[in-house]
Amino acid sequence: MKDSILILSGGMDSVTLLYDYQERIALAISFDYGSNHNAREIPFAHMHCERLGIPHLVIPLDFMAHHFRSSLLSGADDIPEGHYASENMKSTVVPFRNGIMLAIATGMAENNHLPYVMMANHGGDHAIYPDCRPEFVEAFDAAAHAGTYNGVHLISPYCHLTKGQIAARGRDLGIDYAETWSCYKGGDKHCGRCGTCIERKEALAEAGIPDPTEYLS
Repeated sequence: MKDSILILSGGMDSVTLLYDYQERIALAISFDYGSNHNAREIPFAHMHCERLGIPHLVIPLDFMAHHFRSSLLSGADDIPEGHYASENMKSTVVPFRNGIMLAIATGMAENNHLPYVMMANHGGDHAIYPDCRPEFVEAFDAAAHAGTYNGVHLISPYCHLTKGQIAARGRDLGIDYAETWSCYKGGDKHCGRCGTCIERKEALAEAGIPDPTEYLS
């Protein structure tokens, strides 16, 4: 039954969720908020939706790039290098990004009489991104349910999984992770050095997947 809207970036986690829950997804939404890597991710999101016959909508959030401070929005050279869990990765936080996107997706769900919104946050996000943590998911679910006539709920199936466990799920689903994007620098190839590139390498290795990614280094 098609009962859900999925927030789809075009990265490993949300693409895995797209395939994992494809029978339930009525609409996938990508948000173009001016990040360094939006232009690399969103075409993959569209391609996978087209392949699965799932409607895909891109919603611009230009104001975020103009009014919010984050290295994710200020140019590839500002993206820190090193492990994903490092303290310097906090510079990539876009204030309340998931909250803003989920609010829009919740309104879209109510408008389309759909009872669920899905997001693909995972356990590795919790240390850095407050709007990926279980307590945020629980609070937003309660707010969405209370604030919509049809009682929309937030579903976060990967909230307590590692990225490696998600990659293993994608392996079993037959996903080609060459058709996803992770690098926060958003260049022609993955840089291989930023936190998301390192996390990508580690997740694929943990899942026993030969890394299909082209890296600069």
